[in-house]
Amino acid sequence: MRKILMAAVATMFMAPMAHAAGENDAAIRKLIDSKFKVWISDPLVVNAIRSQNKANTGLTQSDIDALDKTWRAEIGARAKPMINRVLERPASKKLRGFRNEGEGLFTEIFVMDNQGLNVAQSDATSDYWQGDEAKWTKTFRVGPDAVFIDEVEFDDSTQTFQSQVSLAIADPDNGAVIGAITIGVNVELLGN
Repeated sequence: MRKILMAAVATMFMAPMAHAAGENDAAIRKLIDSKFKVWISDPLVVNAIRSQNKANTGLTQSDIDALDKTWRAEIGARAKPMINRVLERPASKKLRGFRNEGEGLFTEIFVMDNQGLNVAQSDATSDYWQGDEAKWTKTFRVGPDAVFIDEVEFDDSTQTFQSQVSLAIADPDNGAVIGAITIGVNVELLGN
């Protein structure tokens, strides 16, 4: 019953929030310029992507599907070796630091490689492969300056209205796109 009530409340607020998405754009653009562009040039993040791109060069789509299946199975399991390996990486710790700096403004941060696979993350995502989702296809595939600001949606896991903001990540040495980042922004805290 509680879930039905929460869904009804979320639905009631979705229409006003969807209309408010445009007014959030200016505040989100400020975050992109003041914080997110700094984060995507952090050497720890860039080197983690480079390393994973090199290590995963020979992966096929069936390999990627198998990895994603393993990740999804671990979400509800007690043992989470694959997820824990990613969460324990230094780049993941760095992303948790970025998330924590926002004091609730940032709900999640994750970085993807050149195939859309998770490289690092502040919190475990529900899947390992993002390569078939707009957060990756509308950034990585577009070019080094690509930005994708998704619609405001109610996020069940954080119980907040958030917009996912995604940016392509370019190699500072040659400007080639090597990955992407997604940041969940709690739009209820924008401007606070």
